[in-house]
Amino acid sequence: MRATDLSPRFVQLHQPRAGVAHPELIAGLMQTQARVSPKYFYDALGSRLFDAITELPEYYPTRTEASVFEQHGADMARHVPSEAVLIDLGAGSCAKAARLFPVLQPSAYVPVDISVDYLRDTVDALQQRQPDLPMLGLGMDFSTLFDLGPAARDWLSDRALAQQPRVVFYPGSSIGNFLPHEALALLCQAHAVCEAGGAGGGLLIGVDRVKPRAVLEPAYDDALGVTAAFNRNLLRHVNRLIGANFAPEAWHHSAFFNAEESRIEMHLHSTGAQTVRWCGGERLFEDGESLHTESSYKWEPEAFAALLREAGFGEAQHWTDAKGWFSVFWAPA
Repeated sequence: MRATDLSPRFVQLHQPRAGVAHPELIAGLMQTQARVSPKYFYDALGSRLFDAITELPEYYPTRTEASVFEQHGADMARHVPSEAVLIDLGAGSCAKAARLFPVLQPSAYVPVDISVDYLRDTVDALQQRQPDLPMLGLGMDFSTLFDLGPAARDWLSDRALAQQPRVVFYPGSSIGNFLPHEALALLCQAHAVCEAGGAGGGLLIGVDRVKPRAVLEPAYDDALGVTAAFNRNLLRHVNRLIGANFAPEAWHHSAFFNAEESRIEMHLHSTGAQTVRWCGGERLFEDGESLHTESSYKWEPEAFAALLREAGFGEAQHWTDAKGWFSVFWAPA
């Protein structure tokens, strides 16, 4: 296929409509411990703020994971099939996958993200730099159901890629944002996506590991306050989605390691008693009461390998950095 025949396709399955009912979001706000899913961080501004977070000196996951790929990429390529369809979950800027194109040599690239407008822009820009690689952007919320859908399957079939191996790529330790049973459900769905392609597919996933509190906590509460701005921007997004009246400046960011649960927790604390209203409901937040916005689970390698087996994957291989802070797993389907 000539490069001039290629242009990026985009399928929008997630419809971030403002002012309509979002029952999951509203139910979370009404729980005894109010909570909002971290997927609501990622409007266009939130996605850009997260890109800034990854450049901070305190935020070790991105650069540590990058060092694992740099050091062990050639060995990974001996396990990961070349010319696979690379399906990139939570793709964001697509930069992590793009750096691996020379090593993994995919036959097609399918980035998936909930931040629809941001993903559309990044896929357009990436296609300009990679004109010979077929690309299909999927604007979707894969946190509740990960299925490529009929449009993506038709696109793969049109390009004779339906029987190519499928590699699901999930970097950045974002699997840690899911409760363990939710993580298992997503991994089971990823396994099904891999099995629907040709033989040899599997999962390439980044996993953050347990480490000292002095390393973990600053990564989620940086000195410049970028993570705090990222956290409070979630409130602006919620305001748009359900017509709420959160005042972001009236909330204080905090992050701490919950050792019993093996997870970082991010919260926003009300700086005074305030009633938050939205279309059809309201809640009084007392002074100091928190809104739980993110959990980021940290795993020991043996425990995560067991989770992969439970999801149906074969025996996993993993690589780590010199300090043992971060692992990248390859799990064959």
